[in-house]
Amino acid sequence: MIEGVLRHCTSMEVEKNYVDSHGQSEVAFAFCRLLGFQLLPRLKAIHAQKLHPSEGGGKARHPHLAPVLSSAIDWDLIEAEYDSFVKYTTGLRLGTANAEDILRRFTRNNAQHPTYRALAELGQACKTIFLCRYLRFPALRREIHEGLQVVENWNSANAFIYFARGGEIASNRVDDQEIAMLSLHLLQICLVYINTLMIQRILAEPDWLGRLTSTDLRGLTPLVFTHINPYGTFRLDMNTRLPIEPPRLGPGAAYGQMLLYDERVG
Repeated sequence: MIEGVLRHCTSMEVEKNYVDSHGQSEVAFAFCRLLGFQLLPRLKAIHAQKLHPSEGGGKARHPHLAPVLSSAIDWDLIEAEYDSFVKYTTGLRLGTANAEDILRRFTRNNAQHPTYRALAELGQACKTIFLCRYLRFPALRREIHEGLQVVENWNSANAFIYFARGGEIASNRVDDQEIAMLSLHLLQICLVYINTLMIQRILAEPDWLGRLTSTDLRGLTPLVFTHINPYGTFRLDMNTRLPIEPPRLGPGAAYGQMLLYDERVG
């Protein structure tokens, strides 16, 4: 997720990144904060999330929130590891080190690493702020859902086009993988281009242009594929019989042919 935000081969400045429940973690919240963009996940198990107060005694001050409150944030640990935060974040942004190699150090298997513990504390603070906003503002929940629907539609189109071999790239060669993905993107671009021309032609008609509201127009997308048959077209002439001749059997197969005929006629 972080690699895609930092290196997407465009001039776009990413401010928000929508992910599902598997695209977020406490360390991810911390790095996204340090890198300067918002991590906005759609949390499936929202009932199992915990809030971390900024200081101790949170359960006493907020007795109604006691069941969902957890440990307080250790700000001293975050301050002690601030230089490490800057070092790893700079490496991620400049690309001097692979994001996967850096983030591999900060997993639950290395929970005793002081930088990991500090990142987890910072991530808990960022996630607590997000959870409060997520629960308070329905508009934020709708925004995240709409953003993820765009991604899901994109993935559905990819799976529709790249349907062979279960949608998986079978080759381990980098060149073959690159050709497969470039071909997939080319076909998707062609699909979007043709659909755009078709939608423009329909919207040019006065009846349709006056019928659609601004909300309808906002929901239009050229990434549709239900009108496409990816398997080709098979034309059958039902008035012509296929020239199929009965098989020629030798003398030794006459008895077997007679038994087969008896089974068919009962």
